[in-house]
Amino acid sequence: MPTVIVVDVSLSMSRPVIIPETGETYSHQHLAVYGINTLLDYLVAHSKLEFVSLIAFSSLYEIISPFTRDFDNLKLKLEHLEEYDKTCIETALHGVNRLVLGEWGNGTACQVVLITDCNPGVGPMSLKHSLSTLSQRDAANPFPLPFTFPGKLSVLCIASPDDPGLQLSLPLYHKLVEIAGYDSNIVVPEGPLSIKNVQTMFQKFAETNFTSFHGMLKCGNLLSQIILSPSPQPYCKVNDFESIKRTISDTIEVCGFIDVADIGSPMAISRHLVLPHPTAKIEGISTGVKVEIDSEDESTVDEGKIPSFCVLLHGALKVKNMAALCTLAENWFGVVYSWADSKKKSNLMLTVLEPGSNVVPWLGDLNRLGSLEDFHATSHENEPEPSFPVRPLEKRSYSQNCVVWIRQAGLQSDIQKILRHARKLPDKTQQFYKELNRVRRAAISFGFIELLECLAAIFERECTLLPGTAHPDCALQLTHAAGVLHKPYSRDIKYNITPLRTKFINDD
Repeated sequence: MPTVIVVDVSLSMSRPVIIPETGETYSHQHLAVYGINTLLDYLVAHSKLEFVSLIAFSSLYEIISPFTRDFDNLKLKLEHLEEYDKTCIETALHGVNRLVLGEWGNGTACQVVLITDCNPGVGPMSLKHSLSTLSQRDAANPFPLPFTFPGKLSVLCIASPDDPGLQLSLPLYHKLVEIAGYDSNIVVPEGPLSIKNVQTMFQKFAETNFTSFHGMLKCGNLLSQIILSPSPQPYCKVNDFESIKRTISDTIEVCGFIDVADIGSPMAISRHLVLPHPTAKIEGISTGVKVEIDSEDESTVDEGKIPSFCVLLHGALKVKNMAALCTLAENWFGVVYSWADSKKKSNLMLTVLEPGSNVVPWLGDLNRLGSLEDFHATSHENEPEPSFPVRPLEKRSYSQNCVVWIRQAGLQSDIQKILRHARKLPDKTQQFYKELNRVRRAAISFGFIELLECLAAIFERECTLLPGTAHPDCALQLTHAAGVLHKPYSRDIKYNITPLRTKFINDD
């Protein structure tokens, strides 16, 4: 899960802190840098594939580093952070939205770590003012929370628990994380401010939020310890009458194999890299032999010579162009397959499907899938070979797909299709009127009557733009269609616009 570290560099972060044990003086910003370095050290040891970005903010924000895995470079940039003016949390969160949307889009879950002394700021840029004007916001000036992507906000306070200023500002930050949702939280050091207490706070935060998924990939007697990157998050969905919460099991078991073309690209919750987990004791794949590795000689062991079921499965799926259907928990499935980001490099990936057995419509109930040999053993001679997609048992009451306009591109595509047929008149007369009536009925059903007038205007404009080589019937049919769309009876959903009878159209 990509992570954005947002660090406060306002003037309040430059306040000195005297360490009781040593008498040394540090600023809040120096303590924040110590804590961030602790977090980065944990990621180096446990989540090397994590993408991390760094943003500094005061009244404005600055992207110190875009998303990177070069943690050493991040540490160098932390040492050169400067101090600026007053705090504005809203500006920083707007910057986070722009950064994540530009890099990952709105479908990738990200973790946002806000590091501040919890000073809410003053004046119209303060957190108190931002929260008090929530009801007055419009589309031109939206509040940045909840994030425009699935994001969890964690506020790490560089302040003592007994600081009077922290006690006054905590209710504001609690309201902030409540608006953010996704189990967002606030973390405060245990005890007075010191390097040790701040590092302990960051260490516990890292262990809670950046723990790698360690599990077992199993297929019959073959097994391999694996790491999933990024770590899968618990599934939580609130329905009308119940709340569904599921967690992936530690054992992912392969229950069958299927062609990649048959599995297609189903709707997924998340996708993860499947990596073999290096262990000190490695069990033989199928013989049960244990290979003991001396801890002193671990650095000299060639990992390429150690048998791994994970590598075996990856190679087999890649060569055969198949995917492995796996059980992640009770009645919860996933798909393991080989994915290549370039011609020379490929990876083993896990796609986590939604809980349930009917999550891939063209495969039917996943619990009822079986081997092809079992089908042949129970089938009759004249029974056809099974194939996908599986036809539903219920008989559909419609003969064509319904019109769905979720995005602007879908509506634009339907209109362009009508115009393509129009430019090929009279050869495409039937197709032109079929698509026109299809879009017209959809517009009437949705109450989108303005679309009919717009279509008429488009047809009239097309008539004026027709080249001299265009067929005469093209202008006649477009003018006829535009004229009918202006009539009141064209609003009747049962009415069909029929072609204008000309000498260019055959009677049959």
